[in-house]
Amino acid sequence: MILLKRTLQFFIICTLFGLITLFSLYYYVKPDIPSVQVLKDVQLQTPMQVFTKDGLLINQFGEKRRIPVTIDQIPQPLINAFLATEDSRFYDHLGIDPIGIVRSALVLISTGEKKQGASTITMQLARNFFLTREKAYIRKVKEIFIAIHIENLLSKNEILELYLNKIELGNRAFGIGAAAQVYYGKELKDLTLAQMAMIAGLPKAPSALNPIRNPVRAKARRNVVLGRMLSERYITQSEYEETINQPITAVFHGAEIDLYAPYISEMVRAEMVAKYGIDKAYNSGFKIFTSVESHVQQAAQTALVNNLHSYDMRHGFRGPERLLWDAQTQPALSQAQILNQLKDVKQLGDLQAAVVLAVNEKTADVLLKNGELATLTWDNLKWARKYITRYRQSFAPKAATEILVPGAQIWLRKNDDNNYLLSQIPEASSAIVSLDPQDGRIKAIVGGYSFEQSQYNRAVQAKRQVGSNIKPFIYSAALEKGYTLASILNDAPINQWDKSQGIAWRPKNSPAVYNGPIRIRRALAQSKNVISVRLLRGVGLQRTADHLLKFGFDNKDINRSESLALGSASISPLELARGMSAFANGGHLIEPYFISEIQDAFGTVLFKANPALACDESTQPLAIENNSSLTIENTEQGEKAQQTVQCAPRIISKQNAFLIADAMNSAIWGGGSWSNKTGWTGTAWRAQRLGRRDLSGKTGTTNDSVDTWFSGFNRNVLTSVWVGFDNPGNTLGRSAYNNNLDSGQITGAESGAKTAQPAWNEFMRAALDGQPEAPIEPPEGLVSIRIDLATGLLSHKNDYTSRFEYFEKGTTPTSYVLSQPSDIFEENTKTEEELF
Repeated sequence: MILLKRTLQFFIICTLFGLITLFSLYYYVKPDIPSVQVLKDVQLQTPMQVFTKDGLLINQFGEKRRIPVTIDQIPQPLINAFLATEDSRFYDHLGIDPIGIVRSALVLISTGEKKQGASTITMQLARNFFLTREKAYIRKVKEIFIAIHIENLLSKNEILELYLNKIELGNRAFGIGAAAQVYYGKELKDLTLAQMAMIAGLPKAPSALNPIRNPVRAKARRNVVLGRMLSERYITQSEYEETINQPITAVFHGAEIDLYAPYISEMVRAEMVAKYGIDKAYNSGFKIFTSVESHVQQAAQTALVNNLHSYDMRHGFRGPERLLWDAQTQPALSQAQILNQLKDVKQLGDLQAAVVLAVNEKTADVLLKNGELATLTWDNLKWARKYITRYRQSFAPKAATEILVPGAQIWLRKNDDNNYLLSQIPEASSAIVSLDPQDGRIKAIVGGYSFEQSQYNRAVQAKRQVGSNIKPFIYSAALEKGYTLASILNDAPINQWDKSQGIAWRPKNSPAVYNGPIRIRRALAQSKNVISVRLLRGVGLQRTADHLLKFGFDNKDINRSESLALGSASISPLELARGMSAFANGGHLIEPYFISEIQDAFGTVLFKANPALACDESTQPLAIENNSSLTIENTEQGEKAQQTVQCAPRIISKQNAFLIADAMNSAIWGGGSWSNKTGWTGTAWRAQRLGRRDLSGKTGTTNDSVDTWFSGFNRNVLTSVWVGFDNPGNTLGRSAYNNNLDSGQITGAESGAKTAQPAWNEFMRAALDGQPEAPIEPPEGLVSIRIDLATGLLSHKNDYTSRFEYFEKGTTPTSYVLSQPSDIFEENTKTEEELF
């Protein structure tokens, strides 16, 4: 009796002591127990994804790869694999597994080591979300309390969903959605049983059991999982036996990029980091939809690359990257040795590294880095005249042995016929910007040949002298001063003594050809330098500079000297495109933008672009009807908000904008020819190959062909292209354009028309494919009157000596031409030497 009493007392004391201990531990860990709100709103660290406007993935940023999935998107066999391996009594316990805890405790007592864990899925979730990985008893206590707390707040399926999205699975994959993509390049629904078992086995040791790094250990672990699934009767014996013999099929898969566009995605990354900070930007699951259209962006990238290679080929072959062996003194390497030498060679753009195995008279046999054997034909080799300088190339080669030797490491790329073409890494650089002049939406932007080669975004960061691309702005100032497109100026050399320099300033046309009295329309179309200078003088230097500032150019980039008329101002391609847009949109200064929409991880729209449109208050309803991106639907708090449509500021009159655009159309289509009399061509005549009458354009070349430009547009698309060297001291030089020449004869200097315009032509052909012509219509306030081409005066004639010209009301000529020279259309073209 006494023994029973003492036993009862001991039990009561132990119970009280246990309860006191339990409550003490609870209050000790209570600060670490998450609130209901924290559990409900837990944020998965999901990378930021960047998309094109039409939804193609172009990049993602963030250390952790995660593809969140809901419980109903997870195949049941995959759930069974995790339950069988990690927590077979998951749906029966209350957050902790007493049986597992007792078993683990007995192992600890008997061995003195923690060889067996007792963590349930809920406890693992508690540890992964709210605790560190330190191996301490108090952490285990916290785990238990938090697990019980979680079980009281969330359903079993909610807990399992969080766990399967949170768990670390190696190779920076967090969650099963990311693991399926990283290891197998698949969605969950497409995984096989063996692949599901592989993923389910990873939580124990994501690095040590990684199927890519340790396929043997990974296979053993996979089979353990399959064995547990068999024991729990999730699979049959036949399924087990069939699956354990399957090979390891895991291969690392990077992010499934649909369109590689690194320059625009880097612009987005920088913008998001500036707005949200690096941690929130990278880990909050933002989905950013850019303004670029996938097919337009791809066309821009292709055009830039093709054009740089064309320039590079014109200037000759600079030789192989290196020699792996000297065929005269050393034995050739084996194919295995060659591939080993090539394994660390980084791919740049569409170039592929290769090594020459043998050279015949008109062919060369090569081995590519990917193990492919190929033969280069003479048609894909004969371009490679030897590079001497940027002004000189050697004789055209007669045999492949003059170009290549065995052992040479070279670069190849595919030509239009899908055959390999000898190539090389271009030395020159380039940028393309294309935007919608009506609202500033950037349709495509490329900042260089290869982002891997250089992250410098020349489209937005490079300020280069714009050459004759400045002239439309100079002529716009002249129209404001009272000049018309029919005004006559003298196209003759200028000689001005500069007292400060002690020399004469003699701006020249390029080429140095002069036509005497010439209309302004033709002068702009033919890019007459001396006319641009005369117009600047007529308007006034300060007034001209002030006019240029209206187009959004930085004041410090607009130099106050007469060289401004020749394009000495340094402007980035994006700034130039923005300014040039005013001529395409009727005189408004739009604001370029490259982010159309931002969504959070749950698809809620946080931001939607609401650009100011090229419209006036009187035309605003029409603009609203024709533009789809006019309202911000959500603020960052997810609240719907309606914004009033804004019109971009007007900087020049719509009449001024149209007249400049129409004169730039003449740069493409020229003056035509009549009755076998010689007409004239504009500097941008190569754009006629596009077969569109709605295009306006302007070439640009700086001194010594250091920078070359081409800008052109219709009402809906404006594109600027720059080509040059990153070092402004380097010239693009001269080159032989006919590859069949037998000598290094030079046929012309690089220029805006020859060097930049081909990229513009190729891009615009693709960007405008299937699009109806969108000419810039003459606005009210203009009149069209027939004038005499020689004098700019009114004309009664209806032949090749006259044409209709546009004038602003009040600026038309008031007198008629009195006589008409019979040779008016015989070109009065003289060189500077002939004039003097």
